[in-house]
Amino acid sequence: MSKVFLFLFSMCIGYTSASCAQKSAQLKAGSWQGELMLNGTTRLPFYFELKKNKGKTTLEVSNGEERILVDEITETSDSIFFRMPVFDSEFKCEIKENGKQLDGVWINHARKDHNEIPFQAFYGREYNCDKGSRAFTSLNATKWEATFNAGTTDSYKAIGLFKFDYKTHSVNGTFLTETGDYRYLSGYACTDWIYLSCFDGSHAYYFRFKLKPDSTLAGDYYSGSTGYEKWTAKRNPSFNLRNPDSLTYLKKGYDRIVFKFSNTEGKEVSSEDEKYKNKVVVVQIMGSWCPNCMDETRYYAETYSRLKNKGLEVVALAFEKPVDPSTAKANVLKVKTRFNAGYEFLLTGKSGSAGASEALPMLNTVMAFPTTIYIDKKGRVRKIYTGFNGPATGIYYEQFKEQNERFLEKLLGE
Repeated sequence: MSKVFLFLFSMCIGYTSASCAQKSAQLKAGSWQGELMLNGTTRLPFYFELKKNKGKTTLEVSNGEERILVDEITETSDSIFFRMPVFDSEFKCEIKENGKQLDGVWINHARKDHNEIPFQAFYGREYNCDKGSRAFTSLNATKWEATFNAGTTDSYKAIGLFKFDYKTHSVNGTFLTETGDYRYLSGYACTDWIYLSCFDGSHAYYFRFKLKPDSTLAGDYYSGSTGYEKWTAKRNPSFNLRNPDSLTYLKKGYDRIVFKFSNTEGKEVSSEDEKYKNKVVVVQIMGSWCPNCMDETRYYAETYSRLKNKGLEVVALAFEKPVDPSTAKANVLKVKTRFNAGYEFLLTGKSGSAGASEALPMLNTVMAFPTTIYIDKKGRVRKIYTGFNGPATGIYYEQFKEQNERFLEKLLGE
């Protein structure tokens, strides 16, 4: 069925089929519900506001408190194409039902395989279900110790944070893992089930779970077109993940890192350059495809602007997917421009954790994007921080900022 749909859709893109010749009404401005068909049966819902102003169409995607402006849009009489900001992904859609429906695909160019997901959107549709039980207020009481893929070699721990509003039966939350957080999850409690989702142009996450009679949680987690994991959680206010400062470290015999890569202008930049001597240097191991890296880049763009005159330098080492130079450069420049980041972004020509470990052989491993390295004025590595707790984590993000500011000020004062 999906192959037939995609074939018909591709014919419509060319505007040559007689069945596509009929002109559709203009898209309706207002609230829309989008749906990504993740695995042929599971629909990931998300919401966006479509606006029209002086002939220009824009979208604003909502993920809980987050708002994502989408302004790279091409609209014809019967189709609309829009690219997500920052991330290298796009939608190609046919306009239907007198401008009240979209049928198409979402294409994530950062992935080689399974990078197209069927998509539909409906004007004016809202989440409609019976309100969840008042028992769900217990979600608010504490943090939850979550276990994904229990009993397998892929098992891992996370911290679940949830907030349930009984009046609106809405739920917001996130999961913290040792490699980063799952950003802004939002959704609803319906009868016995809770549904949470996130779509930001890179992440396509969908959770559904129940509050069991023994006050534990159990559910399913879908990611992209093929990812699936089972998970459980129990209340545990004292549970913590491993210290992010302890996971990646310098191998025995090293006290510094050395690198040399080209910047976005094609100039070679080295850790030994005069620019970085007698400075506190923060090195970001990142990629333009990584949502947690974007949260960290937003933070360090502001931090660098504020502290560069005190002797702070920041340099980002980009591990891109795909690694072809022209695409990698365009994607990294998009990030640099979007966040007004005034520091250097270097193109490593490598991708993934294996590529990062190869580019920086003095590290024991690179298990997460981002991973952040702190170097003092004498060129010594003082700390390596794995992952990033972004603004969706609330108090954890505030604690990170407070602790990080103190650490940077200490290094700058030495």
